[in-house]
Amino acid sequence: MVNLFRRKKEDEERGRPTLLTGPRIPRHSSGWEALLKHLRAENGLRVLDVGPTSPQNINFLTEMGHSVYMADVVNESLREEWKLPPEEEGEPARFDVEGFFEQNLNFHGRQFDVLLLWATLDYIPRGLIEPLVARLKDATLRDGKVLAIFHSKPTGPYTEYCRYHLTGTSEIEMQETEPYPVLRVHTNRQIEKLFTGWSGSKFFLAKDNLYEVIVTR
Repeated sequence: MVNLFRRKKEDEERGRPTLLTGPRIPRHSSGWEALLKHLRAENGLRVLDVGPTSPQNINFLTEMGHSVYMADVVNESLREEWKLPPEEEGEPARFDVEGFFEQNLNFHGRQFDVLLLWATLDYIPRGLIEPLVARLKDATLRDGKVLAIFHSKPTGPYTEYCRYHLTGTSEIEMQETEPYPVLRVHTNRQIEKLFTGWSGSKFFLAKDNLYEVIVTR
């Protein structure tokens, strides 16, 4: 069974889905390889896949016997409507965290076994990062797994905002979408601090400008 988190019907008319514009480029993913073993070893998991809708991911996960939920966080978070005026002149704009969560990440009490967060934290507004991680922690079951990808450089190869499509091998397929820039680069220490209170994390280094982390709830 597939469930998609969407905006309220009256809001869908003003929005549009994230466009998938580029070719699919295969990339070895040690993080996905490790998570795939977990998905194959368990039955009936709830998976939250963060990103534009991917029929390939839905079919792949449901055929394995898991339930799939999707949330297009980056595209939604960059809309102007979520910006609030600064508290004082000269300060940066604030982010309407509660309004955003209510409309886009209201899980209605559901909790998940696996979260495919991808590179979301590198593209969303700063004011949403820590609240989002806290929200996902509340929505993740004990011993649940989160796969996250981070950029080591703000520009250059592999820094385009991509949709990651799953395969039955150690490769994921990267497909360029909207031309959103990387807004920040996180260090290992910053990532560990973001996930303070989770039970552990495992980092996977790569030769390109990406590195991966599996965080355990």
